[in-house]
Amino acid sequence: MKFKSFAGASLLAVMVACAQTGLAQAQSITQALTAAYDHAPDLQIAVLDAKASAENIVQAKSRKLPTIGASIGASQSYSLVGGNWSDSTSVTTGLSYNQTIFDNFQTEAQIEAARAGAEAAEHQIRNTEQNVLIQVVQAYMAVLTGNQLVSLRQENVNFFQAQLQSAQDRLDVGEGTRIDVAQAQARLAQGQAAYRASLASLETSQATFQRLVGQRPQGLSASHNYGNLIPRSLDSAISEAEIGHPAILLAKASIRAAQAGSDAASASFGPTASISGQVGSRWTPSGGGLTDGFSGSLGFQISIPIYAGGAIGSNIRQANIQQIKSEVSAMSTYDQVREAVISAWSGIQAADAQISAAQAAVTSSNTVLDGVIQERDLGTRTTLDVLNSQADLTSAQETLINASSNKVIATFSLLSAMGRLTASDLGLPVTIKTAVPYTQTVEDVWQELRTVAE
Repeated sequence: MKFKSFAGASLLAVMVACAQTGLAQAQSITQALTAAYDHAPDLQIAVLDAKASAENIVQAKSRKLPTIGASIGASQSYSLVGGNWSDSTSVTTGLSYNQTIFDNFQTEAQIEAARAGAEAAEHQIRNTEQNVLIQVVQAYMAVLTGNQLVSLRQENVNFFQAQLQSAQDRLDVGEGTRIDVAQAQARLAQGQAAYRASLASLETSQATFQRLVGQRPQGLSASHNYGNLIPRSLDSAISEAEIGHPAILLAKASIRAAQAGSDAASASFGPTASISGQVGSRWTPSGGGLTDGFSGSLGFQISIPIYAGGAIGSNIRQANIQQIKSEVSAMSTYDQVREAVISAWSGIQAADAQISAAQAAVTSSNTVLDGVIQERDLGTRTTLDVLNSQADLTSAQETLINASSNKVIATFSLLSAMGRLTASDLGLPVTIKTAVPYTQTVEDVWQELRTVAE
């Protein structure tokens, strides 16, 4: 009876022990998310991609800025004519200047496309951030749930071992049967197999956790205070997602980039005007001294495309198709975000219902197991009845553990679907990863010239 009471309360003991361990070692969800934010390679890659996209702005701006170059050269020439040998040496220096002053506003469209692309890349950082953090939550809860299941199934094995010993003792004194012993042995084998399976699953979850967070899990706790970020209604959650989800903002920036790309393609079928200039000096030895000279030139050119083998028309059509594609993709993104919000919201409601049902089932199964053991001791029930009651209790306890985990995951999934599963929204103590300062720096296209002057 004492063992039964201990086994009947195993779920409470498991969950309290895990919570106390988590508090003692203080590896909360917040700490795991913080460590993962600083560690995640995917987030680092997204930042680097955004910085690379920012360089497209500089490259687009350069198309209408001057190209200035300096040159210096020397030559030595020899000739033999009519038996007369002669040689000459010359040294030249020069400066060149080239600039496109009009290109039918093609460069302006390309700059806008590049800026929209850089903005899209910045939103991609936030989208990647959300994906990383939800994976961490899932891994965190997988380890926590795995620990609880391992402890629960270990208690289940202990219970079956005790029932096997009890059945064997009753057989030895002539009060039991070999059937009771065989049934207890079979349930013990099943319990041990389930225990080993939970250990294997836990090891896999721990490996995933370490890959995402950069450290092994220790003393986890499901407690968090992020539920206050959840709105009170589904409509509010959907509205918030449609306004601020990084995937939607990314889609909008992609539309702008595609529209600018279409404008740039259309502008390519137009006139361009450019100017060029060059100045230089030349020194040659003459009569024991140097003869110097100076030359300069200035040119202006206007060109108008007439036919390019169909390439211009093809580029325009292709850009228009890309623009339509970006708009269709944006509509799909809206639908996907809305679906994700509704799914996560429903997941929270379903988890709440499962938790209530599982709690009732655990209470009922505990009462049933207590009564069946008493009846077995009085001879009105069999060992099989006790084993079945224990299996029902264990099943209810596992359902409660999984439902509690699903509630936490669904909560964070809703935050992700709303676009609020970010380090900033969660208040994580980290330096926010962004490429905006880098973009602002590289847009200063004259820094290259100043660097040369310095």
